[in-house]
Amino acid sequence: MALIGVLGGMGPLATVDFMRRVVELTHARCDQEHLPMIVANLAHTPDRRRAILGDDIDPLPALLAGIDLLNRCAVDAIAIPCNTVHHWYPQMRAHSAVPVLHIALASVAALPACIRQAAVLATRGTLVSGFYEAALHARGIDPILPSAAVQRDIDASIDAVKAGEIGTGAARLARALAALKRRGVAVAIMACTEIPIAALPLGDTSMMLIDSTLELARAVVVFAAERGWVRAA
Repeated sequence: MALIGVLGGMGPLATVDFMRRVVELTHARCDQEHLPMIVANLAHTPDRRRAILGDDIDPLPALLAGIDLLNRCAVDAIAIPCNTVHHWYPQMRAHSAVPVLHIALASVAALPACIRQAAVLATRGTLVSGFYEAALHARGIDPILPSAAVQRDIDASIDAVKAGEIGTGAARLARALAALKRRGVAVAIMACTEIPIAALPLGDTSMMLIDSTLELARAVVVFAAERGWVRAA
């Protein structure tokens, strides 16, 4: 059976959440039918958000070193459960000996065909990079970007989850979603892997929320199933 590489630690809790999703999505009856994964939990990687905004050192050398580590472990595909890091996707994909799945493409593909606009809940770095906007435009979907006030709540929610303060993260996310609903927003992509963790305590938000962690996990399981690496998808 093939081996999936996970370039993780960005952040650590989001990486664990992603692995849980892969396990839950795999139709396995016993340990031996699950999809083998090897995880590089590289939490020391420089801050991706701040680097894109010009406020921190370039994380690309650390990212490429992580790709090299996984390639040396003979993985057959790589998943990265961090959205912002996909700013450097072209360089990582070109550097890797094996396919690197793209979290934004998986997330945008999950939107129903009838959707014409969707909010992007992400780090400021992801928004500045623009890869979600490009993926949405490619499908004929208009991206809705948060106001400055809503973005402050989204940033605070992400930071709270990274600090292990899930309740605070949920409260700030709830406030951001309420403001978006007042603008008439009905669909949003949780385009940061900390945001689905903050959303868990909220229950039904009466808004369609696309979970980027879940969609990347689905993409991994489908990719593996198509190649006969797991029993079923």
